Order: sequence, then C-alpha cells, then structure tokens
Amino acid sequence: MSKPIIALPADIREFDGAVWHATPNQYVKAALKVADVMTFIIPAFEEGNDTDAILDRVDGLLVSGSATNVHPSLYGKEATDADGPFDIARDATSLPLIRRAIERGIPLLAICRGLQELNVALGGTLASEIQDQPGMWDHRKPNVPERDHMYAIRQPVFVREGTCIARYLGLSGEVQINSLHRQAIAETAPRLAVEATAEDGTIEAVSVIDAKGFAVGVQWHPEYWAETDAPSRALFEAFGDAVRAYAASKAPAAAAPKSLAAVR
Repeated sequence: MSKPIIALPADIREFDGAVWHATPNQYVKAALKVADVMTFIIPAFEEGNDTDAILDRVDGLLVSGSATNVHPSLYGKEATDADGPFDIARDATSLPLIRRAIERGIPLLAICRGLQELNVALGGTLASEIQDQPGMWDHRKPNVPERDHMYAIRQPVFVREGTCIARYLGLSGEVQINSLHRQAIAETAPRLAVEATAEDGTIEAVSVIDAKGFAVGVQWHPEYWAETDAPSRALFEAFGDAVRAYAASKAPAAAAPKSLAAVR
C-alpha cells in the first residue's frame, strides 16, 4: 500500500537573483522518517493557488516554521520594520489551506510560524519582539553557529492535563522543548484552545476546539529532533497516524464479489 501524502506550503527565497519555492529539510525529513508520510511542497503564490484542488490530492497539512513573519495587515495592524521580514506569497498560500483543511477535517500540524498562521487564520493576533515586554523571557534563538546548539532542547513548557497535546505526547505537566521565536500569540483566536505555555505565560501549543480530527499547533520545533527526542517523535507519530486514518477514510470500499449468476 502506498504511503499517504501531506501538503507543506513553501517559502519564497532568492538565491543568486533567482526566486525559489523552498522549505527546510528538517520538516520533510521528519514527515518521511517519523510520521511515515510523503510530502508535496506547495508553491507559494499571492494568487492562483486552488486550495481545494491541493487538498483533494493530499491526506494532511504540515505548516512549517520560517525566517519570515505573518504580515500584520492580516490581523488588523499596521506593519513596521520590526515586524519583518515578510513573505506575502506564503501568507496567501498557507492561511487559506489552514482554514479549508480544518473545514474538511484534514489533519493539520502547524509549527512555529505555522502556529502563528493558524492563530491569524482563525481571527487571532500576534505580538512582536516579545522579549522586550515586561516579565517576558528572551525566546529568540541563541547567537551560535552550530545549528544543533541553536535548536537544543533547553526550555520547559507546561502541558495542560486532558488536552490534545497531552494525549499525543503521552504526558502532561513539564516538558522540555526547543522554542525559538520573537513573535508569539497575543490574542488567541476564538476557535483555539491553549494547551501549553512557557513559564512566562507565552502560548506554546494550541488546538482547534471544534476540529473534526487532528488539528494542533506548537510554537517549538519538534521536527528538529523528531528521530531522537521522545516528545518530538510522539507528536510526529500521532500526526502520521491521523494522516493514515484520514487516507483510509477516503479509500473507496472494495467492490462486492459478483454472484455466480452474474458471472454466468
């Protein structure tokens, strides 16, 4: 039996004057090696993508982190230089996919920027440069050259008992994670439930309250250590299980065997 396929919206990047539709390797690797699914990278366009045509062909949606931020105009605020950099094509691609995937009951896992897109897509807002706010920690990535050190698991979050995230991770209470960001959820979208927070109150995980199936977002980066860290692995495995269940639900029923009379 062939593996199910998930969609992953691309970022727009420029290399040597050429425009690329790209995504970090860690996400597609975690999807393949841990969730055990294949990935279609979806081109990012400001207009022209057919959301339902994309979702008709996949069994899940993974929305990745990125070096860019959601444009503030999408949550009713004026953009400043401090809010950037932006990727308008990514916004225009991801947000409709998120909304429609939820409507159709397609499994959704949103990570870092993806969690912020999920919040904005459902009517929430974001706060920039949260480390400058009173009582807030500095959640930005450390200034080190080694990516393994940069993405090291070193911070606690507190997962609420009885939540979707607690069920997928198989635990609640304090969990060690790797969260790297300078933006965060400000006003939580009405359809989102807060499932985990950092010690300073920063929202680190959410779920869609009225979702038909798997629909969660985390601010941290489970994709980076998905093969070796137990909670990271558990989250991707739960996503993969949900994707396979959705794919099975779409499969046509096997044709009933013909009667002998029909064969004759």
